[in-house]
Amino acid sequence: MAKLYFNYSSMNAGKSTALLQANHNYLERGMKTMMFTFSEDNRFEKGMIVSRIGIKSNAHPFNNSTDIHTEVSNQLKEEKVDCLLVDEAQFLTKKQVHDLGRVVDELNIPVLTFGIRTDFQGELFEGSKYLLAWADNLKEIKTVCWCGRKATMVVRINDKNEIISEGEQIEIGGNERYVPLCRSHFVSKNLGN
Repeated sequence: MAKLYFNYSSMNAGKSTALLQANHNYLERGMKTMMFTFSEDNRFEKGMIVSRIGIKSNAHPFNNSTDIHTEVSNQLKEEKVDCLLVDEAQFLTKKQVHDLGRVVDELNIPVLTFGIRTDFQGELFEGSKYLLAWADNLKEIKTVCWCGRKATMVVRINDKNEIISEGEQIEIGGNERYVPLCRSHFVSKNLGN
């Protein structure tokens, strides 16, 4: 029976790497996958899932108006889909998370989502909020703070390596903009430098 999975973490935990490994495992067994990633992630080529260790793969771009259920249903008219994988799942809308549940429940396709749980202010992203509420299986992918404890939070930094506490929830970036921290160092705003 298919399930909806949410694999979550802070920044730099290897979420995209884990997604690409899962995709490889399906393909290696002769199965067909369908992958999605957030269209506004402009760090790399649009519609490309890229891990920090250098592996990458093409994916369907999504934004907040993408009807993923319809796209999967249309793909099924062309070929079988054995698994749906979604990177940057924190950027999904409530409706899109609901639709992923429909992919699982109505189309019997497992859905593996990967994303960040909270933003730089410690607030849940919309997609993460509803995946935490509605996913059948939750898995934390762990990374570490500069102190060695588990990093569960993330802060946004400017070009002077100073923590930024205000701004839009969504600002695409990598190591140059975000630093994973444990809760204690997130609260104290301590980057360890």
